Amino acid sequence: MPTWRRTLTAAGITEAPVRAVYTAAARRVVRREQAPYLALRLLAEPALVPHLVAGLAFMNLVDDVAESGPVEQRAGNLRELSERTMRALSCGHSTEPVLTAYAHAVAERGLPTSWVSAFLDGAAAVEASFAGFGTEGDYQAYLDDYACPGLLVFAGLQYQGGPGAQEAAGWRRFVDAAQRVDFLADLAGDLREGRLCIPRDQLDRHKVTRAELEQGVDSGAVRALLAELRGQAGTALDAARDVVGLSAPGLRPVGRAMIELMECQLRAVERAGAGALRRDVGYGVVAPLRVLARARRTSR
Repeated sequence: MPTWRRTLTAAGITEAPVRAVYTAAARRVVRREQAPYLALRLLAEPALVPHLVAGLAFMNLVDDVAESGPVEQRAGNLRELSERTMRALSCGHSTEPVLTAYAHAVAERGLPTSWVSAFLDGAAAVEASFAGFGTEGDYQAYLDDYACPGLLVFAGLQYQGGPGAQEAAGWRRFVDAAQRVDFLADLAGDLREGRLCIPRDQLDRHKVTRAELEQGVDSGAVRALLAELRGQAGTALDAARDVVGLSAPGLRPVGRAMIELMECQLRAVERAGAGALRRDVGYGVVAPLRVLARARRTSR
């Protein structure tokens, strides 16, 4: 793995002030999401890494603002962030290192700013006041309005000029799978925080109440509900596998690793059964290390 300095140079980032803001963005990612950062550093083509890290730092920044502070203030905070972001994209710099790095990455890679504005609008309209899904249609709208633009403000930077329609559709399938797996793995923690990411009409069909989920009830109806959710996640994951081929060559090892990690997570959820209502389901340390090591070997 090349050093961070060499990685910046490989990406054509040679001016000291620009290197500094990219380094600040990388440090933010390391503090918040070490696993994705490590996957990028180990597996992605070095010339892509700084731009993708800047995109990940920006995505995380928006998510953090959308989920922090009193609910009634979040939309306003996001509108202010949106104004600062669009100014940075317009003039190329900001007093905030993450926004400066991201503006530079967007300009260098030619990512259409429509993805950025869609993500920011979705964060303010959808995520800031998230209250769950009434139906599967509501969940699909969440993907279109927030989750997919959120992924593409980061992953879209792999494509010079931004993703085409086929690539965007592939990443939309990927984010569907990722969300379904995450919702299952994080079910216990979400419930503790007052978030329910299962459509309410799906609960009704199985005659399961939110209170039963919050209490960790292990009943036949609850098990049937969880089995259906796992089946939906597995189907979505199968549909998302073509994202590897749709990725830029320098990011394909990362795509393969991400798919394999989701498979590990889904198997762990299945083993947990109704225990997923009482504790979040991780896949430990060994499985990710094995996945990364295998992906590293095959990428050489």
